[in-house]
Amino acid sequence: MVNYIWMFMIASGVVAAALQGRLDLVTSAALKGAKEGVAVCIGLISILVFWMGMMRIAQDAGLLEKLARLLRPLVRVLFPSVPPDHPAMGYILSNMTANLFGLGNAATPMGIKAMEELQKLNPNPKTASPAMCTLLALNTSGFTLIPATIIGIRMKYGSVDPTEIIGTTLFATGCATLTAILVDRLYRSQWEKRSGH
Repeated sequence: MVNYIWMFMIASGVVAAALQGRLDLVTSAALKGAKEGVAVCIGLISILVFWMGMMRIAQDAGLLEKLARLLRPLVRVLFPSVPPDHPAMGYILSNMTANLFGLGNAATPMGIKAMEELQKLNPNPKTASPAMCTLLALNTSGFTLIPATIIGIRMKYGSVDPTEIIGTTLFATGCATLTAILVDRLYRSQWEKRSGH
């Protein structure tokens, strides 16, 4: 669906430029956008490397392990069908911890591994299990303590106070995560009634 939306936007822009006889604007905008995209990616690499280093220090210091221990009771409530000692639990905890620090790129591989492990527990591989839906909802809402990537982008574009968004990010992602959990519980209870689980 997203591909169709992008295709429509690109095609309508090209047609509008052609009707006005300004196809040269399409070419210059495409080249400018590509150049800016590369510049932003290179700028974000340094921010990502910095935060990955901070995560490694936190991991070596045992901070992530303590945070994961704090999150474990919550994760067991959110994923009651996953055995506590299953590898999926470790990947879920790592994924949530990385998301808390706003490291979406670092969280993605752990989220994929968690999905792979959850698929092994899925009784119907052709349909996403409730635990897989819960993980997707949590990742989409993305509760974040430190929005490191956004702070990096704001620093890249010369923001006077790049960290001023921390409070609003906490509020917004907190509301989104709470809503995601409530909706997930609602659909899970309806699914359990229909399936007799």
